[in-house]
Amino acid sequence: MTPAPPRSLARVAPAAALLLLATACTGDSPSSTPSEPASPQAATAPADTAPPGRTTAMNIRLTLNGHHIAATLNDSATARDLAAQLPLTLAVRDFHQAEKIADLPRKLSTSGAPEGADPKAGDLAYYAPWNQLATYYRDAPYAHGLVPLGHMADGGTEQLATADEITIEAAP
Repeated sequence: MTPAPPRSLARVAPAAALLLLATACTGDSPSSTPSEPASPQAATAPADTAPPGRTTAMNIRLTLNGHHIAATLNDSATARDLAAQLPLTLAVRDFHQAEKIADLPRKLSTSGAPEGADPKAGDLAYYAPWNQLATYYRDAPYAHGLVPLGHMADGGTEQLATADEITIEAAP
């Protein structure tokens, strides 16, 4: 039989357990981790944190053949890094009759990015191995090294298919 704890310890223990649980769930402690990552890759990838005041996707505007096309960037580290370079005007060239590609001025962060993606028509992506923006006017097969950035509004794929230049800027 275990002896009963002293009365003062009996009152403090539940409060300490609650405090420990609250700290672990909020991540306030630099050494606390609420749960173990599901994969070894997740363990090495830094957390994807948004800058203060920005926790959602960003609306942008593409200009293709003189037409303005609405698009949205996701809230990934890679998309935020692209957004920090806007406005950009880039020469694009056709690739595999499915996408237009353009060289970017500098490499983008791939922190927390997936290993690859399966792009659909209208998608905006970053092809990390070649430091290129990829914009899709047709569906394409899975590509290792492709990081999703966002998506164009309907109607953008028709303009993209014939474009030689793309301007990307924050939406007005």
